[in-house]
Amino acid sequence: HLLLFLLFLGPFNCFASYSRATELFYSLNEGLPAGVLIGSLARDLRLPTAGGQHPAASQPPLSFTLASRGLGGQYVQLDNHSGELHTSAVEIDREALCVESSEATIIGGEAAVFSSSSSSESCLLLLDVLVLPQEYFRLVKVKIAIRDVNDNAPHFPVPHICLSVPENSPVNTRLAIEHPALDPDVGTNSVQTYRLQENYGVFTLDVEENESGERTPYLIVMGALDRETQEEYVTVIVAEDGGTPPLMGSATLTIGISDINDNCPQFNDSQLNITLYGNFSVGSRVATVCALDMDLGSNAQITYSYSQKVSQPSRDLFHLDENTGAITLSSKIDGDTPRHHRLIILGNGPGCIPAVITVLVTIIKVMMRPPEVVPRFIANEVEGVVYLKELEPINTPIAFFTIKDPDEKYKVNCYLDGDGPFRLSPYKPYNNEYLLETTKPLDYETQQLYEISVVAWNSEGFHVNKIIKVQILDDNDNSPVFSQQLIELSIEENNVPNAFLTKLHATDADSGERGQVSYFLGPDAPSYFALDKSTGVLTVSTQLDREEKEKYRYTVKAVDSGFPPRESVATVTITVLDKNDNSPRFINKDFSFFVPENFPGFGEIGVISVTDADAGQNGWVALSVLNGSDIFVIDTGKGVLRAKVSLDREQQSSYVLWIEAVDGGDPALSSTAKITILLLDINDNPPLVLFPQSNMSYLLVLPSTLPGSPITEVYAVDKDTGMNAVIAYSIIGRRGPRPESFSIDAKTGNITLEESLMQNDYGLYRLLVKVSDHGYPEPLHSTVMVNLFVNDTVSNESYIESLLRREPDISIEEKQPQISIEPTHKKMEPASCMPTLIALSVISLGSIALVTGMGIYVCLRKGKKHHRADENLEVQIPLNGRINLHMLEKKPVEISNI
Repeated sequence: HLLLFLLFLGPFNCFASYSRATELFYSLNEGLPAGVLIGSLARDLRLPTAGGQHPAASQPPLSFTLASRGLGGQYVQLDNHSGELHTSAVEIDREALCVESSEATIIGGEAAVFSSSSSSESCLLLLDVLVLPQEYFRLVKVKIAIRDVNDNAPHFPVPHICLSVPENSPVNTRLAIEHPALDPDVGTNSVQTYRLQENYGVFTLDVEENESGERTPYLIVMGALDRETQEEYVTVIVAEDGGTPPLMGSATLTIGISDINDNCPQFNDSQLNITLYGNFSVGSRVATVCALDMDLGSNAQITYSYSQKVSQPSRDLFHLDENTGAITLSSKIDGDTPRHHRLIILGNGPGCIPAVITVLVTIIKVMMRPPEVVPRFIANEVEGVVYLKELEPINTPIAFFTIKDPDEKYKVNCYLDGDGPFRLSPYKPYNNEYLLETTKPLDYETQQLYEISVVAWNSEGFHVNKIIKVQILDDNDNSPVFSQQLIELSIEENNVPNAFLTKLHATDADSGERGQVSYFLGPDAPSYFALDKSTGVLTVSTQLDREEKEKYRYTVKAVDSGFPPRESVATVTITVLDKNDNSPRFINKDFSFFVPENFPGFGEIGVISVTDADAGQNGWVALSVLNGSDIFVIDTGKGVLRAKVSLDREQQSSYVLWIEAVDGGDPALSSTAKITILLLDINDNPPLVLFPQSNMSYLLVLPSTLPGSPITEVYAVDKDTGMNAVIAYSIIGRRGPRPESFSIDAKTGNITLEESLMQNDYGLYRLLVKVSDHGYPEPLHSTVMVNLFVNDTVSNESYIESLLRREPDISIEEKQPQISIEPTHKKMEPASCMPTLIALSVISLGSIALVTGMGIYVCLRKGKKHHRADENLEVQIPLNGRINLHMLEKKPVEISNI
């Protein structure tokens, strides 16, 4: 490039006054197709070109060349002769060329792309153009600003955003959403607003813009939160840019409410009464106190302790477990043990005032030894709690109990006290042996814990009971259950991507992992539906089109985490609601109708068929005539086009109408179609005779006229077309000394002399000529009287006029003109029309020449009449009628032998 520049530089030194660097600035939108004009360098530099001022003939033409085909050169095409700069086939993508906060320049005169960090909207394409020849040499710096268009929709970096909000957050608390939406576009085409699809009445969004122009959405708390009422909110956050039309992107937003210590422990009862017998065993459980805290985790931890009001003897006699609240007998009851004990127990929570319950224990002293109950457990037992699986069969043995009297004086009996599917029965053949077993299937979901007592009493009425707790262990025997087996949903078409549909909910009565439910789409679900495995949020990732598919039906599964896992199935039906997004559509863009003229008013011309893919009122279409509504009307419901009046082809042969179809949507959409109505000719106009112009006119025929000479002609026109306008001439009546001396050409209407005129042939000849068309089904005709006066001169005009005023006694000849014309129902070859057209043209030119000659001859005759004092003037009777097409005036002409 440097060598090329030095080669140009040497000869250019002598033209320094013309050599200068120039800058031109253009701008265009990104994404334009090839061939779009960016600018004309020759015009903008005011240089002479082929279309403007011409340089001297000795100077070579201008030439424009890119200094280098660098990065920018691939996006433009420069016309080397005209200097016009166009876009190339490589599409310009502003987001790919100009990355914000980046700067790139290619050295050595190559094209470069520049994006300034100071302005996110600045994106320049730089070109160096050389203008030659040396007389006009310039180095032109061309800067092309690439304008942004809204061709990118906002998108979130993650599809699922989680945000934690403390439940004690005050109103107007603002929390930044860490993953704002991204949009490669700039300016107003970038992300402008955010909104929540469902705000639950307690949330809203606000947007803050920093100094660099970045917009960050903030979640604002608008109402009181309570984790114990609702611990999670799931919604969809939508980002929208400022383009026209705006583009949108969305993501699922899960707002978790974090727990704070806003609840304190509470006992269900304020006082508990316990009675003990003096023979109560050491280590046995006396009672258990339990307090509840609605908080979670460490905020719900409860410890139990004695109040300072509890006496030391009571503390020594009864042990309180600080974690479980269990009260057990820690020392043996003897005669010195007080009979009444008041145990005030505190339930302590972090940062809370303790809850208080009072346990009153009354000890009854006994003088004899009570019966003994000795258990021997068969089932798994830990610290007096028996653990049974819920799927254990009926009659599952739990424990053997041996009942005996220590003094061996009294008979001892026993029974089972408490509710539950258990039975205590003597185990034969042994005495005082009893078996505890189940009587019904156990169900963890119905009841998890049973507390029963084996009561033994002797004949003296002394009772002893052995408390046994039976804990039922859960098995995975329950499948998840959907709240609805048929989930019916609806959504408007053209929805935003990742639109929220619903949140599925299924419950599993099992506990622990066995009750944890995961959600999955069935195999019949389309790929563009998504179901969150954990939350059950159902979304659709793409826009739905009702006209493409109106209803979706597929299955969803809820699967628990047991082994083996159990599942249940529900059916989801989605109805896509219609929006007015389709314009009415005509079956054809152009309609053509052929209608015979004189068609009766309000007759059916044709049917305009139009459809609209939308449904309901959006698909209702109304038709109207945009132009020509004073003549035509259209039936809105049926699309029938009618004419209000009868149409005449001779007045107007065709009509072009524009029909508009408007649907019933809001806003309404419309489309138009072109209607062409062509009127077919019918034979409704008889031939119009233009010459002769009057039945009272006449023509002088010299007796010396040679046979075969043309005398005059009958000329007529017909306003109809086609065969309806083909005219034939015939003589249907004659009167004169020898009337058969004249004949007429059926095609041209030329009247010629057939025989030589004799002395006896002098006088007035009256020929009744019939002019008939070839219309179908009935031809129409007109008649005209052709008057020929055979004589050497016109010496008595009044006499001739008197003869013309008499009613001619002419017999009508029913002789049809002989013209060979193909029937109208036969198809004519295009080549067969050419001879006819040529003949008609020749005849027309001949007629015009004849009329011109006759006019000249009459003028000459008038000049001679001034020298004939002894002769009377001979003039033709003027015409009184007016013809719409032409004004023709004929004078008498003498026919010579020439």
